[in-house]
Amino acid sequence: MKRRSSEHCGRYAPTGNRREFLARAGAGLGTLALAGLLDQESLLAAPALAAEPLEPRPAHFPAKARAVIWLFMEGGPSGFDLFDPKPELQKNDGQRIAIDTFFGNPGPLMKSPFSFRQYGQCGAWVCDQLPRLAEQVDELALIKSCYTESNNHAPAMFQMNSGMARTGFPSAGSWVLYGLGSENRNLPGFVVLGNNRGSKGGSLNWSSGFLPSAYQGTLFRSQGSPILNLRRPADVAADDQRAQLDLLATLNAEHQAERPGEADLLARIQSFELAYRIQAEAEALVDLSDETAEVKQLYGIDENKRGTFAEKCLLARRLVERGVRFVQVYCNDEWDAHNDLRGNHAAHCAETDRPSAALLADLKRRGLLDSTLVVWGGEFGRMPVSEKGTGRDHNPHGFLVWMAGAGVKGGVSYGETDQFGHRASVDPVSVHDLHATILHQLGLDHKRLTYLHNGRRFRLTDVAGNVLQKILS
Repeated sequence: MKRRSSEHCGRYAPTGNRREFLARAGAGLGTLALAGLLDQESLLAAPALAAEPLEPRPAHFPAKARAVIWLFMEGGPSGFDLFDPKPELQKNDGQRIAIDTFFGNPGPLMKSPFSFRQYGQCGAWVCDQLPRLAEQVDELALIKSCYTESNNHAPAMFQMNSGMARTGFPSAGSWVLYGLGSENRNLPGFVVLGNNRGSKGGSLNWSSGFLPSAYQGTLFRSQGSPILNLRRPADVAADDQRAQLDLLATLNAEHQAERPGEADLLARIQSFELAYRIQAEAEALVDLSDETAEVKQLYGIDENKRGTFAEKCLLARRLVERGVRFVQVYCNDEWDAHNDLRGNHAAHCAETDRPSAALLADLKRRGLLDSTLVVWGGEFGRMPVSEKGTGRDHNPHGFLVWMAGAGVKGGVSYGETDQFGHRASVDPVSVHDLHATILHQLGLDHKRLTYLHNGRRFRLTDVAGNVLQKILS
């Protein structure tokens, strides 16, 4: 039926007649008047944002994971040089193929410099540089067909952390904290053990974006005080500090009462008390003197070296033991092997292999692996062709991530890249799929975990994302 020019197109409600307009307007003015009267009598309900932001909240459905430890291999490790050997790449070493690379001028196909063997009951292939992780392959779900949008480090890291290849969006850890809160009120709920040399994009990788700032990640330093300015000044007595905080709390409460519903103001006010509470617990957390010699040997901790990946993995276990919800552990330096893949990857395997395997073993024997989801991977992978003779360029089209624990099937493989390891070719896995799976194991429906911002309900997975059910038990 032909629509008359006076009819609306469905984008707005019809105005109706004058009587309907007056009825609507009268009801609206009455509601406003009622709200004003209730406010004068202090009978209005407190706004939702006035609640404690980190208070534990129920999940959408029964969860397999209580906490997440994300081992972030910054720089882009090469999946087919570590866990996914490609016979055709070995066979065609030196042959040229049509391929575009980030820096251009690609060389010929370059075979892996490492040898592989099969391990575990699942028979997974692992390179000779990862002997300790090879012993844990029956715990791992190898996701071999991941892809991302950017071939540049910082945007790719933003996407891996927040789902978007640009800044301003909340990180996965912030979304988890927003959805579930924290089980420990004396430590931050989202802790980052960062790259000692600094990560591409810095703190934007663990930002809370447009979520209230209470949900942002807290960077823990592995040397000295774990958090800057945490210790009480030497010339301030403990009683004096408590009295100052009590006075500040009174003044802040009056200030907040005049500005109800401001989430960032509430977060700033509560940060004073959180800092006070964590003074003792954070110091005890990074003091490893209560760990046995056997545990330190398991992780490969050298007492004369601080800030190592081994120490950070042990701290990650200690954090989830204490109820911290989300921990990111960044490797030191980068897997960015443009010049010498063998040397770069061998060095990082030596740094991360033993601690990563120890973390899995230690969590399992303490009964924590069943409730802790461990994720391993970088922001992208490496190209199958050579760069500068013996290196590999960035590859966002196909890379590998593994997961373990918390309801993840061990000893399974999901997806494939093509014969040379260039592009995801079977069951491609987007970053949104990874995030949807992480949230699912925490009992969160990625489509229901939303936040209203600028008139739109945003979510970590934007308008996409599928849970990888085949890797879940």
